[in-house]
Amino acid sequence: MPNFDMDPYDGDENNYMHQEDDWDRDMLLDPAWEKQQRKTFTAWCNSHLRKAGTQIENIEEDFRDGLKLMLLLEVISGERLAKPERGKMRVHKISNVNKALHYITSKGVKLVSIGAEEIVDGNAKMTLGMIWTIILRFAIQDISVEETSAKEGLLLWCQRKTAPYKNVNIQNFHISWKDGLGFCALIHRHRPELIDYGKLRKDDPMTNLNTAFDVAEKYLDIPKMLDAEDIVGTARPDQKAIMTYVSSFYHAFSGAQKAETAANRICKVLAVNQENEQLMEDYEKLASDLLEWIRRTIPWLENRAPENTMQAMQQKLEDFRDYRRQHKPPKVQEKCQLEINFNTLQTKLRLSNRPAFMPSEGKMVSDVSNAWGGLEGAEKGYEEWLLNEIRRLERLDHLAEKFRQKATIHEAWTEGKEEMLQARDFETASLSDIKALLKKHEAFESDLAAHQDRVEQIAAIAQELNELDYYDSPSVNARCQRICDQWDALGGLTQQRSEALQRTEKLLETIDQLYLEFAKRAAPFNNWMEGAMEDLQDTFIVHTIEEIQGLSTAHEQFKATLPEADKERGAILGIHNEIAKIVATYHVNMAGTNPYTTINPQEINAKWDKVRQLVPQRDQALIEEHARQQNNERLRRQFANQANVIGPWIQTKMEEIGRISIEMHGTLEDQLTHLRQYEKNIVNYKPKIDQLEGDHQLIQEALIFDNKHTNYTMEHIRVGWEQLLTTIARTINEIENQILTRDAKGISQDQMNEFRASFNHFDRDHSGTLGAEEFKACLISLGYDIANDAQKKTGMMEAEDFKTCLISLGYNMGEAEFARIMSIVDPNRVGVVTFQAFIDFMSRETADTDTADQVMASFKVLAGDKGNLLATCLSETTSWPMSFAANCLQTRRSTASPAWRPTLAQTPFTEPWTTCLLHFHSPAYMLSPLPRETPEPSEQKTLERR
Repeated sequence: MPNFDMDPYDGDENNYMHQEDDWDRDMLLDPAWEKQQRKTFTAWCNSHLRKAGTQIENIEEDFRDGLKLMLLLEVISGERLAKPERGKMRVHKISNVNKALHYITSKGVKLVSIGAEEIVDGNAKMTLGMIWTIILRFAIQDISVEETSAKEGLLLWCQRKTAPYKNVNIQNFHISWKDGLGFCALIHRHRPELIDYGKLRKDDPMTNLNTAFDVAEKYLDIPKMLDAEDIVGTARPDQKAIMTYVSSFYHAFSGAQKAETAANRICKVLAVNQENEQLMEDYEKLASDLLEWIRRTIPWLENRAPENTMQAMQQKLEDFRDYRRQHKPPKVQEKCQLEINFNTLQTKLRLSNRPAFMPSEGKMVSDVSNAWGGLEGAEKGYEEWLLNEIRRLERLDHLAEKFRQKATIHEAWTEGKEEMLQARDFETASLSDIKALLKKHEAFESDLAAHQDRVEQIAAIAQELNELDYYDSPSVNARCQRICDQWDALGGLTQQRSEALQRTEKLLETIDQLYLEFAKRAAPFNNWMEGAMEDLQDTFIVHTIEEIQGLSTAHEQFKATLPEADKERGAILGIHNEIAKIVATYHVNMAGTNPYTTINPQEINAKWDKVRQLVPQRDQALIEEHARQQNNERLRRQFANQANVIGPWIQTKMEEIGRISIEMHGTLEDQLTHLRQYEKNIVNYKPKIDQLEGDHQLIQEALIFDNKHTNYTMEHIRVGWEQLLTTIARTINEIENQILTRDAKGISQDQMNEFRASFNHFDRDHSGTLGAEEFKACLISLGYDIANDAQKKTGMMEAEDFKTCLISLGYNMGEAEFARIMSIVDPNRVGVVTFQAFIDFMSRETADTDTADQVMASFKVLAGDKGNLLATCLSETTSWPMSFAANCLQTRRSTASPAWRPTLAQTPFTEPWTTCLLHFHSPAYMLSPLPRETPEPSEQKTLERR
């Protein structure tokens, strides 16, 4: 088989396309070939596209959008391609062409140098190459003659078909076809009536070609793919065009061989048909004979004419047994053989691919089976009839004797029953006697029902004797009729006595039911009246107007039930009146009172009158209580209106005081003045508190314990007021303490403002407090490196957080020094540092600290207008202790940078302290790093401050 995964133009000698078929070289060598290919390929495409109702005019233009290309592939392959894109843009066209190319590739064809962009751009060479690839795959590839394929197979087919014709020598697909005789020979070989081959001349190629092309188009439905001029006028016709044209002839004539094969198959089965026909005739005859015998036998079996003697019936039974033993078995064999012949015939027809045998109407196997079933049904019915007739004759005497015995027994049982049923003993009986008579009558009815079976048996025996044609049927029928009439009379009397007993019982039970109904309804009504009287006289205690309104509503609902209750009272009394009416009407002797209750109508009426008297009394009590609760509600609202104003006012003042304490507008003295003015305003608010106390006193006197109009109680107001006075006094005291601290420690107003500014900056909600994250940001803004949440929302720091805060400010101390500081800020050793204690500590530390600039400024103040600042300092400060200078120098030696240590090592302690001080404040010292550890915390403290 050829390898269609290879490029059809790659030049491989093993491929079905030779190097001479290379597409590019063809296009370069002879442009005339391109014209032939355009015409041939266009005609070939249209021969398929017209099946879909369309065609192309220009092969490189009409395939550019990919739509007709996909349609062509669907027509020639019979398969559905992917749904095409309907857009007009280039990307849509490329997508459609790609879908077509992918389909071609999926069929085992390797496309080389053919891309969707070239087809969309109208590249004629690539378009023709793609169409040739399609022709090879779908029109030529499957051609095979003697295990050859494609081009060789098609060429071999042409050679064989044209071998008998003179002047025809097909060796290729170009020169061998120029004279047109090859085309005419192919047509004449398959359709000799279309061309007179003897009149054709080899030296007239134009006539030969036109004749072949016209006949092929007119009679063979092969479109004209080339013109005679294209072939004759070219030295070497294009072999791709010729191959395409010739492949159309191949496909047109390939059906002839199929017809020949079909004819051979027909001949092959002719010998079998005669045998099958004989089997069919045998089946028809056998089926007809069997059906005719069944038709004649069934009427004999269906004859049911009875015989009056046992001997005659026995003879019929013997004839039926002869039929079963002698006549039927041969017919069973014929039926079995019929089915065997039918199945054998059908098997032969199926093996020879013939349609199944259909017997004539009414003679199918199913028809025979149905007729046979009817025969067997008739046999069964006839046999059953014979046996029944014999049994009938045997039973006649037995049934007659049985009828006489049962009739005698029944007539003896019915004696005296009519007189008993007509007795009137129930008219003077009591309810208990009536119930006893009913029980006795029910027992009789059960006995009567038990004898019902005997009467029915007597009637059934008489009926059976009639059905069996008993000779003495008239006398049997007369006696049976007398028994039935007497039975009907007993049934009527039984029904009448039962109705009379039930009517009397019902009358007595009605009175009893009325007694019971009276008791059932009188008891709950009596309880309701007693409960109503208890509720109407019950005292009540309410605290809100809603509660009294609820009682009033409930009372109104109760009054709304009074008409219905009155109806119930009338109904209960009506029951008692009904009892009296029945007793009077039917003259019933009812001794004693109602056995189910002790309540009587007189007692019901008395309690009802009492309920009606208590209702207006309850109305008056509810009206009075409602007025009292309205007054209490007024007191609640009066208190709530004031409390809802005073409570928020106290809260607002508390917040304002908190904001004033952290604001930095003006000096501390200005804040103190502002707070004292607030204190004055708060004191002036006291009369409103006193007024609220008066309203509260009224509420307590009215025994009012809750107030839904406000969330403030007098206790809340009192606590808030006392807290407000305490807060303003404490805040004023804190400001005064800050003034004292500032004046005593020498803290500037700018430093105080710096602390407050940082605090206010992060107090974004102006609540006067900082959250954890806000406080952390505040400390960082002041230069503190907070490793943990150093200050909580409570305004206090844990011991470790305080230590971290101090280290971030430059304090580097050991555990002993930190313990000393904690003893100052946390004297009670609770483990926390309050914000005020922290400010006090920072104020104290800040006040004791002198920066380098401040020391230098002090030197200038001391020097005044003297020229030698150092001499002045030496002369005016000789009284400063030498130990201070020595300590400073010692500290400087341990903390200086390596460049300064030799100089400091040569400086003796005996030098004036000013020299040491100047060294201490030199730029090199200021730039040198501080040490991480110092031997003496007391000396190190001074250095770290600076």
